[in-house]
Amino acid sequence: MDAAVQAAVACIHERFGDPLTVTDLARNAASGLFDFSRLFKEETGVSPGKFLDAVRIGEAKKFLDATSMSITEIAAAVGYAGLDSFADAFTARVGLSPGRYRRLCRGEEEPPGPQPGPALLHGSVAGTVSLPGGHGNARVFVGAFATAVVQYPALASALLDVPGDRPICYRLQGVPEGSRHLLAVAVAAGTGHDPQTVRTALVGGAAQAVTVSAGEVSSAAIRLRAARPADPPVLLALPRLEPPASVVPHPGCAAAADTAGRAGAGRLRVVPAAPAPSGP
Repeated sequence: MDAAVQAAVACIHERFGDPLTVTDLARNAASGLFDFSRLFKEETGVSPGKFLDAVRIGEAKKFLDATSMSITEIAAAVGYAGLDSFADAFTARVGLSPGRYRRLCRGEEEPPGPQPGPALLHGSVAGTVSLPGGHGNARVFVGAFATAVVQYPALASALLDVPGDRPICYRLQGVPEGSRHLLAVAVAAGTGHDPQTVRTALVGGAAQAVTVSAGEVSSAAIRLRAARPADPPVLLALPRLEPPASVVPHPGCAAAADTAGRAGAGRLRVVPAAPAPSGP
């Protein structure tokens, strides 16, 4: 990673509660504002301002889950001047209000489902999902997003049980046409004597944005890896990603149900794993 971007990322993680600006970050990185902003987006996939915003909301999620701090206290701790602005920003990116997210952490609330949006024309995206070596089975959330951040709303999504020793197929239906980011989040089991005692958080996605066309199937391979400091935090309230003890493959490719305009929309289901297509 570029040294200026690395310094800025470290500054954001250390001082997210301060009234930071992009100008402050560029100055801290000893770089000009324009060059810094361009390079930061090239390295992280998002602008410095969006990255700072994501870190603040990500830290707020941790406070809501792990502390008894009031929502007003949390808003101040993550750098928001007022409760209303914090609540609006949190709800827009997580898909639940701060209070509802805290209830989700306690098992009293359901995570938000995919929201395809107002577009009338939809296509599909299909490909394979693979884990990095050295990991056991994983439960993987795969979603199509308008930006390079895993935040509300997911335009289409699925949960997949992925075995640690081979890739599997996925298919997202009902993806609104346009340029879409295919992103994935997972929790993988270990590979030792008792793999279920070890958990590793993984992130990843397609190498570049995917163009989705109405009535067509676009192709994108999704590869997961260990999270890095320069990765924007996961903001969307996800279902519990508990890695399965075993994965039983079945013929054909895994496919997610199209949730647009159907009864039961908004609820994710785990799609059984399917083996990746073999070569000729």
